[in-house]
Amino acid sequence: MDKVAVLDYGSQYTQLIARRIREARVYSEIFPPDVPLDRLRGEYRAVILSGGPASVYDEGSPLPERALFEAGLPILGICYGMQAMAACLGGRVIPAAQREYGRADLRFEARDPLFEGVAAELPDGRIAVWMSHGDTVLAPPPGFARLGGTANCPVAAMADPGRRLYALQFHPEVAHTPQGRRILENFLFRVAGLEPTWSMASFVEDAIEAICRRVGQGRVLCALSGGVDSAVTALLVHRAVGDRLVAVFVDNGLLRKGEGESVRRTFREHFGMNLVYMDAAQRFLDRLRGVTDPEAKRKAIGAEFITVFEQEARRLGAVEFLAQGTLYPDVIESTPHRGPSATIKTHHNVGGLPPDLRFQLIEPLRELFKDEVRQVAKLLGLPDGIVWRQPFPGPGLAVRILGEVTEERLEILREADAIVQEEVRAAGLERELWQAFAVLLPVRTVGVMGDFRTYAQVIALRAVMSQDAMTADWARLPYDLLGRISSRIINEVKSVNRVVYDISSKPPSTIGWE
Repeated sequence: MDKVAVLDYGSQYTQLIARRIREARVYSEIFPPDVPLDRLRGEYRAVILSGGPASVYDEGSPLPERALFEAGLPILGICYGMQAMAACLGGRVIPAAQREYGRADLRFEARDPLFEGVAAELPDGRIAVWMSHGDTVLAPPPGFARLGGTANCPVAAMADPGRRLYALQFHPEVAHTPQGRRILENFLFRVAGLEPTWSMASFVEDAIEAICRRVGQGRVLCALSGGVDSAVTALLVHRAVGDRLVAVFVDNGLLRKGEGESVRRTFREHFGMNLVYMDAAQRFLDRLRGVTDPEAKRKAIGAEFITVFEQEARRLGAVEFLAQGTLYPDVIESTPHRGPSATIKTHHNVGGLPPDLRFQLIEPLRELFKDEVRQVAKLLGLPDGIVWRQPFPGPGLAVRILGEVTEERLEILREADAIVQEEVRAAGLERELWQAFAVLLPVRTVGVMGDFRTYAQVIALRAVMSQDAMTADWARLPYDLLGRISSRIINEVKSVNRVVYDISSKPPSTIGWE
């Protein structure tokens, strides 16, 4: 099986590069920038250098070894990866006169296999690309040809075809570069000569085999939430170890309306799993009393989850492993993954785990995006109700309540969110939207109900469109749908007199509010 190595220089889009490669049915893995060259040369048939926040002329900036470019491997540099390639091989990189962020129009200076089949989108032959850079390559290295440029970036694409070294200043991996996938596929198939032999079916086989090897004759607890991530994790582990899996569903009191009973019914009756139900709502509420900082909430919830699991493990006897449905967006937002990425927020099952955790973690989905997990879910035969369930944060409603989490505030949000879910389903938008939910704000506003003055709570609505949760745009919901949701919440949910709609995209915002 042909493999591609993606060297992570700290871009928030590094895993998106790897994902686009997988979508082209070529296996990809992410490595830190200092991965030994012998590792790459012996096992991988192409290398991609990611973007990143550094400047090549800064002291201590990560740069590849020159030997990498002399190893005979096809290499594609993207954004910072292009600048690093230029700096290592004798090109000139300077701070851009004007930072270029957002859409740009690329004009071709020369045709090349990299742009085979890339159709002009504008009358003068240019195409739309997405830029995000503060430095620019002023002059390519010796032996490189300039393939294209933009108004603010004279060298936006360059290549040394004889050595199969290519570089792009723009980001072909993001949806905002409409023909980016074609460009990446041209590099994989026309430049590097790879074969499309990887699939999610092969991932399933490999994941089950890896779990079997890791667990041996041991026992596994699985943190089951009812969502597609933990469901797929549980099924993969169940296929690997059978009855040595105990699926534990912790009702932490932070769930959506009716969710606890739905999970119990689905996984006991439909899948026949050994499911342990634990009502720990009061424990979590006690742990969250007085906590208002979102990071503190996440860490408190994560720590309490582990405490609950450890107690259950002691009751069950010797259990060595804990399986979690951690996905890559959780990881990249929580910690520097493999390169110097910035921490955005801590996810409870990543940054919230205690250092003295007694379990060995099993996270078979840690390198996947949500849509890839859904592909696996279909292969495993999960029902559509679980496959297409909208993402729900591990800390639950606690991070959709700004400020302190109390039983009263949870009930307000739970009822408001149920109305959002009902109306979105009734409008036929459940699959089209990445997420739609309610947020309880820590403010009160003046209102009028039945000629009486009210001073009550505010609910914010959040609905976004996304493919992978790395970027998201706010959904342009129909006004009549927004009106129905607002009217129902104000009339049916006690203590709410105002509803507002969030029209922020990611970036600069996150999908959630905390």
